[in-house]
Amino acid sequence: MLIEMPSHADIGLLPGALAAIARTVDAGLDHILQPPGDARDQLYAAMRHAAIGGGKRLRPLLVKTTADLFNVPEDHSRRAGLAIECLHVHSLIHDDLPCMDDDDTRRGKPTVHRAFDEATAVLAGDALHALAFELLAQPATHPRSDVRANLVMELARCAGAAGMAGGQMLDLLPSHDTGNLEGITRLQEWKTGALIEWSVDAGALLGEASNVERLALRGYARRLGLAFQIADDLLDVEGSEAVVGKRLKKDQAQGKSNFVSVLGIRQAKEMARRLVDEAVDALAPIAAPTELLIELAVFAIERDR
Repeated sequence: MLIEMPSHADIGLLPGALAAIARTVDAGLDHILQPPGDARDQLYAAMRHAAIGGGKRLRPLLVKTTADLFNVPEDHSRRAGLAIECLHVHSLIHDDLPCMDDDDTRRGKPTVHRAFDEATAVLAGDALHALAFELLAQPATHPRSDVRANLVMELARCAGAAGMAGGQMLDLLPSHDTGNLEGITRLQEWKTGALIEWSVDAGALLGEASNVERLALRGYARRLGLAFQIADDLLDVEGSEAVVGKRLKKDQAQGKSNFVSVLGIRQAKEMARRLVDEAVDALAPIAAPTELLIELAVFAIERDR
């Protein structure tokens, strides 16, 4: 299936959905991260600084959109969405540390280690990581304990050595062979794609979807994750720091390979569009309307931040 790539103005359901999920996530985190009024207040302030305001909220929206396919109660998908956002923000805080990418800005404001200090940033990331699993494990997320256990187990896998952390390790090793398409794809499937795949799978788990439906949605998510990363690599070359809200051209400055350096701009764009087409095709077994998932796939490569 070859889909026509619309401009932002042409996208129908997505603007309202993005605005709504941003309000939901910010309100939820504001409630959960109320300072306790004791010696931990600085830790809570750092968590709030990183987690509230800004960001695309793509992962929580993927959770909700997929969960809606299976008529999951909104409070269940909201809690899972908050969990993945906490885990994602944890990764951003740690990724920005001097021992990693050493960035000064994130989401248009100072990174946590700049706004506070390195030790507070490490603890804020750790606390958000723990909070993600706490949210998923609580009965309010789903009445069935086996569903909650699967959510926790899958997120642990996607966040650990077999997923995000493993991908980050590859990214830190200049000796690792990531100078070709196979190597870059493997790195980004772990580092970026794993949490996007969990976000889609979480909605299916909450909705007790069939194995066929889960496999279809995972196929969509895997291609979406790669397309999203290619768009990030293109923004690193062609984007505006004022719009993106973080330092650009990092990979080039650090001598790291990415999809653009391996493929070139034209071929990277072609690959991203092909992946979006494949992501849409993967949704064929899903009986419920998937328009918003299709719009999200297009947004992943048409966005400017």
